[in-house]
Amino acid sequence: MTLTEAQDFLAESETLHSLLADLPEAGFDTTTQFKGWTIDDVLVHLHFWNRAADLSARDEPAFQRMIAPVVASFQRGEGMRGPENATIELRGPALREAWITHARDMAHRWAGMDPKARLPWAGPSMSARSSITARQMETWAHGFEVFDVLGQARTETDRIRNIVMLGVNTFGWSHKVHGLDVPAAMPALELTAPSGARWHFGDASAGRISGPAADFAAVVTQTRALADTALTVDGHGAQQWMAHAQCFAGPPNLPPAPGNRHRKAV
Repeated sequence: MTLTEAQDFLAESETLHSLLADLPEAGFDTTTQFKGWTIDDVLVHLHFWNRAADLSARDEPAFQRMIAPVVASFQRGEGMRGPENATIELRGPALREAWITHARDMAHRWAGMDPKARLPWAGPSMSARSSITARQMETWAHGFEVFDVLGQARTETDRIRNIVMLGVNTFGWSHKVHGLDVPAAMPALELTAPSGARWHFGDASAGRISGPAADFAAVVTQTRALADTALTVDGHGAQQWMAHAQCFAGPPNLPPAPGNRHRKAV
């Protein structure tokens, strides 16, 4: 078997790298619209968790040692930034090259992995397919704030289906993490892929969400407010889901306020 999602992760990484390839050193200190993170902060975060995921498949004791400070920091209510910065000391162009070099090597090796292999994680274990898809999702989602702050538009492809599927598969989690009852049925999704293909999921009797697949991915990753997308949302269940959608692990997070995340004019 081939883990095809590894190539999607690599393609997402290469897309972000192309944007940053000519960024001068001072540009990495640019503050994005996401929690005051700089572009350096984004790359530190991506590189840290790419390395952690890679270790989970190669050296579980080393993986546990790497994430232990993050777990302890969360338990103290201090978040992950401190342990990430202490582990990843490179900044600027050197960090960019370390991140993409590792991503390329990781994608090559992971392509030959069993997609169903179980891997440890900070929470419940995951399959190799889910783990590398999560890395693609993080790269796409955090890439959003970099494209935004540099005033550039990203060309989307149908590999975004992997992120859409994360959104679908975390329908229950999005409710549970926010203390909401999980509805018996997921609202219907009628999404248009970047290629123009139509993707359908869910049950129309529970409500309906329609529009661009990339906009659905932006809502479930909380990179855009629902109001700033072209999605049409019908029915209470669909509206509740989109108001709390969260396809990533961790404590409950709410989406940005309308207008807070946008591409800057250049």
